[in-house]
Amino acid sequence: MSVDAARRVRTSGGDLAVLDLGDPEAPAVLFVHGFPTSSLLWRAFVPMLPPAMRAVAPDLLGAGDSDKPEDAPLGIEAQAGYLEEVLDALGIERTAIVAHSHGGGIAQLLALRGRAEVLVLMDSIAFDEWPSEPMRELQRLVARGDTFPDAVIDVAFDIGMGHRDRLPTEAVRAYQRPFAGPDGAAAFARWAASIDGVGLAGHEDELAALRIPVFVLWGEEDPFSPPAIADRLSELFPMSSLALLPGCRHFLPEDAPQAIAPLVYEYLRSTYAKLPHEHEPAPTVLELGRRLSRE
Repeated sequence: MSVDAARRVRTSGGDLAVLDLGDPEAPAVLFVHGFPTSSLLWRAFVPMLPPAMRAVAPDLLGAGDSDKPEDAPLGIEAQAGYLEEVLDALGIERTAIVAHSHGGGIAQLLALRGRAEVLVLMDSIAFDEWPSEPMRELQRLVARGDTFPDAVIDVAFDIGMGHRDRLPTEAVRAYQRPFAGPDGAAAFARWAASIDGVGLAGHEDELAALRIPVFVLWGEEDPFSPPAIADRLSELFPMSSLALLPGCRHFLPEDAPQAIAPLVYEYLRSTYAKLPHEHEPAPTVLELGRRLSRE
């Protein structure tokens, strides 16, 4: 039995648009996007999970088709709270989290709150090493009103993709659509300003104490979150795997979806859903071993 694919979930900050696919009794996987994308980022990933797993992909508050209130906080700590409310509303206790960019910071906070059994972090913000200088420059452009959200989103993908030609024009327009007009531009500026570097620094010891599998996936040429951060994250978590993808940059789910979506599925299947491997004719999947826990 499948749950409704599209729904809205009320939180203390506003209503979130949530894509919810799969058997409600199956292990749930929460997908968390970052700036300046939406749940559309996961379009190659979400369909792979059902029926083995339930896929839940919300638009963050202030992004995509979710509400864009003028007065609700949009930082990663607040967003983690809204997503906890979504999980509670959907009756989800056990979850794995797949997250990208500053969505990865939200995922780390949810893990610290005991809401994650497995993490998959792609080009994630971490520690006190965010926002990066390219991100700060984008924020300055938005704050000065020197450019429109459409242009900022274009520039972000130009800088942040190693294979810009792989991003369909209709996908770019879908990312831009929620920020059309003066109200949309103001909402975009509020979201950009919320990427403030607050919320992760000082939590290293708590994160290192987590005994959960963590898969760190990174674009080897990421200009926003350099691979050195990936190395540091992988060293931090006792049960981690690390994969660097050559030729890719920050927007890894757009740069190499055909490569990484099967990897993520196999990782979740084995470490989280605990399902046996079933071979089907498909591209070869690279099995990455987990590092041994430091006891």
